Amino acid sequence: MRILLVEDDEALGKHVARGLREEQHTVDIVTDGDSALDYAYLIREGVYDLAILDILLPDCDGITVCREWRKLGLRIPILMLTARRAVEDRVLGLDVGADDYLTKPFAFAELVARVRALGRREPQLQIDRLQVGDLSLDPISHRVERHGKAIDLTPREFRILELLLRNPGQVLTRDQIAERAWDLGAEHASNVVDVFVHTLRRKIDAPYEPKLLHTVRGTGYTLREPMQARAAG
Repeated sequence: MRILLVEDDEALGKHVARGLREEQHTVDIVTDGDSALDYAYLIREGVYDLAILDILLPDCDGITVCREWRKLGLRIPILMLTARRAVEDRVLGLDVGADDYLTKPFAFAELVARVRALGRREPQLQIDRLQVGDLSLDPISHRVERHGKAIDLTPREFRILELLLRNPGQVLTRDQIAERAWDLGAEHASNVVDVFVHTLRRKIDAPYEPKLLHTVRGTGYTLREPMQARAAG
């Protein structure tokens, strides 16, 4: 699953994100409430399957974030985290729209179990496959096809392709790809991203026409349908 983690404790956020990635989830971290509200459009577009939301956040607390997301009609499953143990605090979190509630400190195994349970609870939130031209990717089954033929990708290649397919026609910089695909530091982004894109292009583009994955010199990469590519050229 693609998970949005909203947690202002840097050490805890990194620990939780690392553990969830080891469980084969993709995790983006946000550290304050205002930024979490800004992510509403990405949630609406189906970028995330689940949110883990701390209550005590800078700028705007988690209760307010949850309430505002629900007012916007966002049905993403929400697991709330908090150091507050009072029953009324848990009730308030559930009343504003949270699906589950976990108090700190918690065992990571329990967090993983609750994430799995929430993923099973809302199967209707699973998004349809992503497609540009005759290239398609199913985020649930992890199946990639071009011209009706299955393509085997490594987990890194899959993440980059999914990122590009979620942003068709948009030029993504190497830093954006490195950060969002696997949290790689910017100092290593250029060379490593170029290597992975090269192998990805060999699998999804080299044997086929027309070409869909394009390099934008000095900037990064984009995935475009043929008509878009000609118009941009």
